[in-house]
Amino acid sequence: MAATENIGAEAQAPQELQGARPMRGGRDSRDRRGPRGPRRGGPRDDRARSEFAQKMIGIRRVARVMAGGRRFNFSAALVLGDKKGRVGVGVGKAADTQLAIEKATRAAKRAMVSIKLTKSRSIPHNVDAKYCASVVEIRPSPGRGLVAGSSVRTVLELAGVSDVTAKLLSRSKNPINNARAAIAALKSVEMK
Repeated sequence: MAATENIGAEAQAPQELQGARPMRGGRDSRDRRGPRGPRRGGPRDDRARSEFAQKMIGIRRVARVMAGGRRFNFSAALVLGDKKGRVGVGVGKAADTQLAIEKATRAAKRAMVSIKLTKSRSIPHNVDAKYCASVVEIRPSPGRGLVAGSSVRTVLELAGVSDVTAKLLSRSKNPINNARAAIAALKSVEMK
């Protein structure tokens, strides 16, 4: 008789679990795992955030012709900056877009330049530069905000520059060369 009483006690669920309905797969609703096991990597908020902001200025599929046909790769160009006076432009190529972006990020960090800004986060004087066929001129304009177009605007935003007017003086539409011309112009800023 004692054995049958013991079996009945085990078959009964604990009081705290009686109200909970099991999830699909026979798991308890308070169990944090999905039907296929625990989560990998943990919550995304715990990952270390980079000190740099990045913005893509171009991503292309490029091909090279081989004996068996065409081989496709991806070329990614991006601007990286901390919005406090440091900015860089990088280009990366790989068979996968994510790898190309990682390579471009590393290249932008290597090519990063520091800019001396005024107290109003502007530049002290007019600067201009030429890179390949791209020619850009950047002028301080107090109270107007950031007036620029193309990838020059992206470079200036991520560098933390405000109250300037930028003008592309060439007919070049190449965003990478325009961004590099803007970097070259910002490099020539001298604090007096």
